[in-house]
Amino acid sequence: MLTTSGIPLIARALEPERQNRTAIVDTEGSYTYRALLESSERAARRLIQAAATVQAISNDLSEMRVAFMVPSGFSHVAIQWGIWRAGGIAVPLCLTHPRPELEHVIRDSGAAILIAHPDFELPKAIARDLGLVFLSTTEALNGQESGQERTRPSLPDVTEDRGALILYTSGTTSKPKGVLTTHRNIAAQVESLITAWEWSKDDAILHFLPLHHIHGVINVLTCALWAGASVRFLPRFDADVVWQALIDEDFTLFMAVPTIYAKLIAAWDQADPERRAEMSAACRKLRLMVSGSAALPVSTLETWRTISGHTLLERYGMTEIGMAISNPLHGERRPGSVGTPLPGVRVFLADESGNPAPPGAPGEIYVKGPGVFREYWGNPKATADAFRDGWFRTGDVAALEDGYYRILGRASVDIIKTGGYKVSALEIEEVLRTHPAVAECAVVGTPDPEWGERVSAAVILKAGNTLTLDALRAWAKERMAVYKVPTRLQIVDDLPRNAMGKVTKPEVAASFAQSPTSA
Repeated sequence: MLTTSGIPLIARALEPERQNRTAIVDTEGSYTYRALLESSERAARRLIQAAATVQAISNDLSEMRVAFMVPSGFSHVAIQWGIWRAGGIAVPLCLTHPRPELEHVIRDSGAAILIAHPDFELPKAIARDLGLVFLSTTEALNGQESGQERTRPSLPDVTEDRGALILYTSGTTSKPKGVLTTHRNIAAQVESLITAWEWSKDDAILHFLPLHHIHGVINVLTCALWAGASVRFLPRFDADVVWQALIDEDFTLFMAVPTIYAKLIAAWDQADPERRAEMSAACRKLRLMVSGSAALPVSTLETWRTISGHTLLERYGMTEIGMAISNPLHGERRPGSVGTPLPGVRVFLADESGNPAPPGAPGEIYVKGPGVFREYWGNPKATADAFRDGWFRTGDVAALEDGYYRILGRASVDIIKTGGYKVSALEIEEVLRTHPAVAECAVVGTPDPEWGERVSAAVILKAGNTLTLDALRAWAKERMAVYKVPTRLQIVDDLPRNAMGKVTKPEVAASFAQSPTSA
């Protein structure tokens, strides 16, 4: 017998008409919404039993944090839902992080229980060393305590204002912080996207994004399950496997980050003409293709449009707010723009004093709405500093151009102050990518006693090309104001990136401190 739930997502899954619909497909098989509900209910009861061994509880984890390291697929989702249904806060762990980073998340969140797939040895060792309760996914999903029968605990009445999820920021500018969202926050984030992108029960989506990041957790997984749609999981991204899945199956939506689109383009380029035709035809079966989590180069958008027939829908969001701004599903999608505020989201651009920026002037994006997070876990000062008069300060700078927002970059890493000018690193990168020798680049500001900061470019060259600083400057001066032209250049084999493919600018800047110029 399936129990009722005050959690909006679970309540929707309990609707009778959903029970026999396919919710998840992974490498192990196909699973209905009923199977997901039954497994998550067993996990919830087992978690309540486990929690009772470390503290006195009354059939409710009461926002106890439960960290879990489970590969993408049915088991991952059943564990996450089980944590929620037991009244806990889910803390998903990155599958590839080294021990120090895993320990930071586990310690910072104050997790009391750690769940991991049997294939992972490290979590078990961490749980032992930190004195945490450890459960394998087999134990958690089986729902029985090994070696003894116990009375089945009832499940708590979990209200929408309860903490639900702690996701950790990428840590590109500081130590990662735990972003706590409630069930109400999650519902607001999802409902906004369901409305804007017209999700329905007839949708099907391919999922290969990390499940410790908001893109994979909310935009793909939770939106799909909220709508009653189906999710096909791949254990990891592989360009050839993704292309074949698109060819073989009838997906309706596709969501990825710019680096993934670049890899899919590279695979298309290497294919023979017949295969290319199959690939392009597969894309045309989809109703929507979305890009996010990092700035989408205009060159990538244009190349993908030629290959697929789709103008990628670029949107803007953060771990703290979900998605806030999006190009339209129907209507003009402007290259280089992230569109207009999503339903239920309020946005304005602020000057350095927090007042509305003058018309036409860039400003920091301020956001308000029911999807904005509750707090940085255990860090009241950071939480207070992140808000001004009830508005969340994103730290991102944008310009409003004919009603559409264009992201100029992070105030801390993408806005370069040089010789009295403020310039956007993202804008410079877009220009540099059009150079015939440049495959990819990252622009940062590096300290300079005369100019304040100097525009510095790390560049990956296309095969067989060379480039000097003088040649780059001469080319760039014909295309942008002289104060935007790089005065430092490094030729590199690769750029440092986080799990979502976003370039980690502090690491790029640090490389210039070690070797200012290489040309």
